[in-house]
Amino acid sequence: TCCHVIIRMLYLIGLGLGDAKDITVKGLEIVKSAKQVFLESYTSILSVGKEALESFYGRELILADRELVEQNSDVILQNAATEDVAFLVVGDPLGATTHSDLILRAVQLGVPYCVIHNASIISAVGCCGLQLYNFGETVSIVMWSDDWQPDSYIDKIERNCIHGNHTLCLLDIKMKEQSIENLMKGNKVFEPPRFMSASDAANQLLEIIKRREDDGQPLKGLTADTRCVGLARLGSDIQQVVTATLKEMSRTDLGPPLHSLIVVGNTHPLEDEMLKLFSKP
Repeated sequence: TCCHVIIRMLYLIGLGLGDAKDITVKGLEIVKSAKQVFLESYTSILSVGKEALESFYGRELILADRELVEQNSDVILQNAATEDVAFLVVGDPLGATTHSDLILRAVQLGVPYCVIHNASIISAVGCCGLQLYNFGETVSIVMWSDDWQPDSYIDKIERNCIHGNHTLCLLDIKMKEQSIENLMKGNKVFEPPRFMSASDAANQLLEIIKRREDDGQPLKGLTADTRCVGLARLGSDIQQVVTATLKEMSRTDLGPPLHSLIVVGNTHPLEDEMLKLFSKP
């Protein structure tokens, strides 16, 4: 859908990765004029909170959690046919499949929409020096629990390694999660937010590597000595990038969230030189 301000519609606006000032000029103009402004609050976070955004935008923001967006989207869409409604997303609006689903539901209801793009983790990882066209399939690494330890993503990483491609690993975050007990009792009590670190992800990968070796099915091109890159708080004033082996990364503290991890494939000499800038001392 073409973005014409005179048409009342749903605007999906990317906020970038750093702080309140990373929004585009076009996005900020829409936020200031929209009738309602929703802030998606479960696929990612900024380094600043809702209050800082409200102060900079000069607008009240309505928090949109997973339940609202995925199960009660009519709350967002019901007014977008007759007035401008803004839906704010950290990074780029189309970085998560759930937002494509929101677009499809808008189309089904005859609600015009417009996407205002911004920087996302998919492009920002280029800051470490790895060339973006050398990346293979992106994977998501989820937090393990005592009785749930999925590892199917390792097969995608292995395929990328075999083909010489780098792998961007997006790390799990838990927002407004409920314990099994509260879920079964119907209690609206939520656990504190949790964020997977690069070291947590590295430890999980090492455990899967060991299990596959113990099963007589060692992974190809992926070992404890495989190079990787840990990235923390990309786009902020305190971003951190560290190059290390997978084993070294499992012991590396990159500080507060959000973190991402790259498993490095075959490299060009220029990539090697860039990675050296971020080598762990």
